[in-house]
Order: sequence, then structure tokens, then C-alpha cells
Amino acid sequence: MKRAMLLIALFCAAALAGHVFVLNAVPRIIMNKAMTKMQARGVPVHGFALSARTTQETQTVVRPSPDLAYSICLYDLKDGGPLTIYAAPYDGYASVSFFDARTNNFASVRVGEGDEAAGAKLTLHREAQDMMESPGRQIISPGRKGIILIRRLAPTQAEYDKVVEISKNDRCEPAKY
Repeated sequence: MKRAMLLIALFCAAALAGHVFVLNAVPRIIMNKAMTKMQARGVPVHGFALSARTTQETQTVVRPSPDLAYSICLYDLKDGGPLTIYAAPYDGYASVSFFDARTNNFASVRVGEGDEAAGAKLTLHREAQDMMESPGRQIISPGRKGIILIRRLAPTQAEYDKVVEISKNDRCEPAKY
């Protein structure tokens, strides 16, 4: 009887350890692999890169929206300094989303919210310090690394071509203030 109870306790401990591992380590592993692949494809750290228009040939993730144009910025706040993020104004729907190293979406902002001509001016911080001196809306990253994603509605090639020009004004860079 004692042996059976010990085996059950060991099984429960192993199941709990496996559960904790899956919930904590696997998202980090997935995001780290995704960020490594993005860098290999030319996505810079602290700079936006517009991805190719989504078609069956360019699809790299499961079911990306073919109606959206995606600009991606990898970030690493290892030096502790904030980043300035600017998403240029766009006539249609556009948003900026922030994902941490565990794949959690910790912030989303609609581009032009409150002022359509202004785009989105944001400052990303590692910690809540020096935020009063920073321009634009303040975002705090829960971790050191992550991905910033600008999505713009561009269902046609002509609209995607407009995004190509507009996205040249997007910025993701260390703050200079």
C-alpha cells in the first residue's frame, strides 16, 4: 500500500513538473526560435521590416490574414534604455501590438487614436522609470525581449503598395531624449 501511494505521489509530482515546464518554458522556446528565424530573414533588432504581402507562397505562419500588411520590429532592452516607436499615419485600420518573450500580447494601440494625422507615438520601457520625460504614450515591457507588430489593412495590391511607402516612416529605435 505504501509503495502504491509513493508511486502515485511520484506520478503527480512528475505531472505537475511537466505542466509547469510546458506553461513556462515552451512559450519562451517558441518565441526565441521565432525571433531567431526572423533575424535570419532580415528583420532587424530595433527597426521595422515590412513583410511581403501575404499569399500562399509567402505564408510563413499558420493563417496570417491576407488582408493585412505586417511590419515587425524585434526588441531587446538589455541596456535598459527605452525605445521610441512611431507608426506612420494610415488612412485605413492600423494598430501596434507588443508581444513579450513568452508570446503574451501585453499592449495594443490603434494608430491615429485621438489624432488620425499623428500616427502612433509610443515609448517602450523595461521598467516604470523616467516615464514622465518620454514622448508619446508610455508602454512597459514585462521582459527584456519581444516583438512589436504594426498591422495595416491592405486587402489589395494597390493598398499594399501604399503601405510600402508609408512604412518607410515607421520607427523602432533607442530613445534619443
